[in-house]
Parts: sequence; structure tokens; C-alpha cells
Amino acid sequence: MAAATIRVSWEKAHRIIRSIYPPIALFEDIAEPADWEALASAEAKRNPRVRESLGRLDLVPVARRVSGPGASLVMAPFVHCSRRRPSRFTDGSYGIYYAGNSLEVAFAETIHHHGRTMAATNEEPGWTSQFRQLICSIDQELDDVSDDPALLDPDDYAPSWAFGAARRAAGSDGFHWPSVRYPDGLCVGLLWPDVVTPPVQAGHFAYHWNGTEVDYVKQLDGTAGEVWRVL
Repeated sequence: MAAATIRVSWEKAHRIIRSIYPPIALFEDIAEPADWEALASAEAKRNPRVRESLGRLDLVPVARRVSGPGASLVMAPFVHCSRRRPSRFTDGSYGIYYAGNSLEVAFAETIHHHGRTMAATNEEPGWTSQFRQLICSIDQELDDVSDDPALLDPDDYAPSWAFGAARRAAGSDGFHWPSVRYPDGLCVGLLWPDVVTPPVQAGHFAYHWNGTEVDYVKQLDGTAGEVWRVL
């Protein structure tokens, strides 16, 4: 399955993640990714939860792993994926690092998906969840799916799952498309950890759920307490 490509060069790519996910220190401290399985096996004999914390290392080839400062933030979505958490270009059987070309895009995309989760679990209204902003840079040739409406359907991900799996198997580095949730915004979905620079943590936010939708975002760092209405 062929695809048109585009060079994506963003000085800042913005990603929003839940604050509940702790960093995985192994990815920061061990210089040789090829040693991770052996280390994990040894550590698991003393602490059975180590293997669970490290996730599915087998999903990332050794040559495409990253280590050093910030590596845990890159590796996490690739080793802690699940079929219970599918997304546009994966059914959850493998991970993708999603990001937008602005903080507003990252907000819009995550607010949509967080709202669907909150509604599905019938959560009570309130300031329910906290999120972190990650900023990295990217300069990579990616598959451009901007002109394929089947892959950009707001709700039906079946075509994009099939496309994502096929392109991953063919060696693609990821995808570029216009945001479905934020007009004029752009998104990338990166298939391998070594495609981006290690991100740095930036803003810290809380989302407010009113029982029907996410209606407010509160900044918890910097100008703490500032609240923005979601339009």
C-alpha cells in the first residue's frame, strides 16, 4: 500500500498526556537498548511488577529504541499500548506517538477523546483529570493522508486501522494529516520512538467534566488558576 509523503519539520510538536503515568526510569538510565530485556528479566526476579512497568518492549525493535534524558516520555506510548485504547491509526496492538503543531490542537484532540471516555464510564461532574504538555521537535518524511477522507472519518477508524498496520509493516515512520477536531490544525502520528527528539515537559493542566462534555481547562503551572472555556 503506497502513500504520498511530506517532509514535516516542526520546531515544536505538542503532545498532551495524563499526569498519572509515571516515567520509566530504565529508559533514562541504561545506555544500551539491546540490554533492556536482560535487565528486565533480572529485575523481575526481585520485583515481579517490573515487567509490567516496562511494558511491551518486544513491540519496538532494538534499532528504533531511544534512551537517555526524556526517553521514558517517548517510549511510553509504544510499550504501554492496549487494544482497550485504540486510536485513529492503530487498533491498540502497537503504539503511536501523537502530537499536534500547536497546544490548541493537542487540547482539542485530547479533550474529544477524554470526553468520550468520561461519557462511556458515566463519570460525575468535576475537575476530574490532570494532564501534562510535552514538547519535542520533528524533522521527518511522513505519509501524508490529508486528501484521503476515508482515513479522516470523525468516528469510523476501521479504514485508518488497516492503513496504519499496512504502512507500519512496510516501514513507514508515521502519518501527517489535518486535525479533525481543530480547524486549520495539523497532526502527526509517529510509528517509532526514534522519529522525534526526546520531549520536555511544559504546561500542567486540569480538565473539567460537566457530565456531558469537557467545558473548561485550568492551568496548574505558571499563571496557576487561569481557566479557559472550551468552545
